[in-house]
Parts: sequence; C-alpha cells; structure tokens
Amino acid sequence: MNRPAETRRRGRRRSGLRTALASAAAVTLAATGLAAIPSSAVAAADGLVVQYRTTTSGATTYESEPWLKVRNAGSTSVPLSSVKVRYYFKADSASAAYRFACSWAVKGCANITGTFGTPASPTATADRYLEIGFTPGAGSLAPGADSGDLQLRFHQTSWGPLLQSDDHSFGPQQSAYGDWSKVTAHVNGSTVWGEAPGGDGPADPPVLFDDFNYSSHTDPRLQANGWSVRSGSGGPGLFGATWDPSGVTFASQGGNSVMNLEASTAGTAASTKHTEFSTRSMKFKNGTYASRVKFTDAPRSGPDGDHIVQTFFAINDLTAPMADDYAEYDFEYLPNGGWGEPANILYATSWETYRPEPWETVNAHTVDRRSYAGWRDLVVTIDDDEITYYVDGEHFATHGADYLPERPMVIAFNHWLIDLAGQPSTTPRAYDQQVDYVLHVKDQVLTPAQVNAMVGAYRSAGTTFEDTVPAG
Repeated sequence: MNRPAETRRRGRRRSGLRTALASAAAVTLAATGLAAIPSSAVAAADGLVVQYRTTTSGATTYESEPWLKVRNAGSTSVPLSSVKVRYYFKADSASAAYRFACSWAVKGCANITGTFGTPASPTATADRYLEIGFTPGAGSLAPGADSGDLQLRFHQTSWGPLLQSDDHSFGPQQSAYGDWSKVTAHVNGSTVWGEAPGGDGPADPPVLFDDFNYSSHTDPRLQANGWSVRSGSGGPGLFGATWDPSGVTFASQGGNSVMNLEASTAGTAASTKHTEFSTRSMKFKNGTYASRVKFTDAPRSGPDGDHIVQTFFAINDLTAPMADDYAEYDFEYLPNGGWGEPANILYATSWETYRPEPWETVNAHTVDRRSYAGWRDLVVTIDDDEITYYVDGEHFATHGADYLPERPMVIAFNHWLIDLAGQPSTTPRAYDQQVDYVLHVKDQVLTPAQVNAMVGAYRSAGTTFEDTVPAG
C-alpha cells in the first residue's frame, strides 16, 4: 500500500498529465523511408544460435532425423516456452502428410512439441516446415547454456520414401553439431536466428525506435516524428513551476546523439523549470518498452539536495474517477528522496486506476533504496498476464494481471521538482537527466539482451528513427 506522502504526490501528477494528454492530438506519423531490420539476419551475437546434425545423410530415407541444439549466446536467461525453431523441407507430393516424433531429448520429449506448417512464400526447396516448440516444463536457457540434444525425426504418414536432397534445411555433411543458419529460431514471434527461404517466418512486429538525432527542441523533425515537447504550467510537481521546452536539448556523446532533460530552480516556484518529452499519439499498449537513461544524483551546477524526479513511463488519461481503463507504468528515480523518503530511491509502479478527490488508488509498486546514478538500461514488458520491469538486464519487479492496460498509452520522459523542501537556498541550480534512445516493440516480449541486439542492429544500419506502430 502507498504511504500517505506518496499518494499525495500521485494526485498532483494525475491532474498535470491529464491536462497534457488532453491537449495532445493523435496524429499519423510521417514515414521516414528508413530500412527496417531484416527478419532473417543470420548473426545472433547476443541472442540464440541453433546447431544441427543428422544421422540420416542419404539423399533418400524413410525417416528424416534433424537433431538440434538451441544455445543462448546472450547475457539474459530465455524461457524456452517463448522459442520456436523451424526446419524447412520440400514435400514429397502436394498431398503428402507427415508425422513428428521425439526419440530422446535432454529436456524430456514430453516438453518438446512438433507441428507442420506451410511457409508464406514457398520455394523450390521449402514448401513445408517442421516447427519445434517447448512447454513451460522445459525451463529456461541461462546465458551460455544450450538445450542439449533434441533427437527428432519425422516421416510420411504413409511411410513412403522421403527425398531429402532437395530440402532447404538438410545438410548431409553435418555428422556433428555445428551452427546451422538454414534452421530459424524465433522468440515471441521475432526471428532471432537463421535465414528463412523466401522470406518466410513470423513477420517483424511494429516498432518505434528513436536515437534522438535532433538539433534542438524546435527541430521540425520532432513533430514530424510524432513527438511533443511540453510547455506551460500544471502538474506534476511544484505548484507554480513551468514546463520549459528550451530545457530539452540534444548533443553528441560517445558516438550517439543524446537527449538532455533539465530541471532547474533558484529556490522559488516562479524560478522553477521542468521538462517533459512525450509521443503525441496514444497508441502503445502490450509489448516491450525500453530506454537507456542516465540518472544523476548531483546537480550540474549549484547546491544539491532538491527533491527531483527523473522518469521513463507510459500512460493514458483518466476518463472518470476509478475508471478501469486507466493505465500507467513508471520508472521514477528520486536521487535526494522526497514523498517521505530520506534518500535515493527507485520506483517501478503499475497503475490500474485512481480517484483524485477524495484520493484513492489501485496500483502496485516495487522500490529499491540506493543510488542509481549513471547510465541505466530500463525495460518494461507487458503481455496478457503480467508487467515485468528490468534494470541493467536484471529483474526488478513483476506486477500481476490486475494492472494490465485496457487502452493504448503515450510514451514519455519528464524531469521535475516535487517541492522546495529539500534545498532552501536561492542559489540557482540545474539537474540533468539524459536519454540515449527509446524502443517500443508492439505485442512482443523481448529480453533485455534482445533489446540490446535490436538497438545495436539499428545503429549498425545507420537507422536513427523508425515508427511502424499503427495509430490508436
């Protein structure tokens, strides 16, 4: 349960963001023409690798035996229930039907599934595939681990002969396990390994990616790319403070363009300036939200101690008190405490709903009371069952189905002062919160390692912005 001091700050936040959201019109984002990441890239430097061997190397056989291993080359554990592997082959006739069997598996054959399908774009060597899946009983793959042997086989239901030599995924020379790009791996529908014939495989999910390669808060590309820089007054934060668009700046740092959000004050409400940067369109719901954010414990200049809040979050508007279609998911860092906290604290909070007057809330929050100064990789995933938060690749919090969103949201960052109680001085001071990138992958739950690989692929391709997420 929230403490009284904490619930009071939540009430102030609602009124301000509700006003901001009401003034943000939903727009159709301009297309940039930049290339998307290929769905069938072979390399998996920080993801999954599939290895293959066969014990039936003849051109013709009565049973094909694709033996497989799935290896985790990343830095984060991967649930095997999220993994699918496809072995592509040419049917022996248009009417041929096939049956799958598992001879032996380290994970247990009871935890291995096999189904047959037809590629979206059949080719001369692939008009069918065998898709291997895993039940939750197969567990997870830790970084560096593999699934062990999956000794698999399939045959025609008629037990007629199979011609393997014209199958896309067949490798007669593979008498020992080796990396095999002619078999694909997919995690939660995204292709992470292999080359699918004819471009087959789960379609790339809609994505928003921005590397914040802009010149200033007046850069016309910001509006064209669907961003809003807030101005005017209103909550959250100190009553009488204003939102200053000029406090949102961009600069090159470490080879990447970085956005800076400044919060400043000279000890009075009139001198206090906040910053907020958000999408204009309320169109983001289930999926993965990720950003690399630099939290700061000390001001860039002037005396320290102010109760400041540095954030990354998704939110929609409250349509009525205690409306069950409200949603909000926050990372909030307070380097100097506030809301009754004496020092550093990081919040992860999932909101179901609230009532402004009299104040009432339904939410779940998880906290860690220590310094988070420095660059932090922040990831939030939302599926049909739960909301999960990660910091620097490590699990931070999981909140249950009661807090899942019913409507789409905006994505936002802001930087603001709760009050002036932390530092009474009238000496001017300014605090920085920096943001390296933002990524949203619609309806796909990615691991932090997959997020890093995806961002790296965008940067390797020279892509600084892409938005394929449909409106609303």
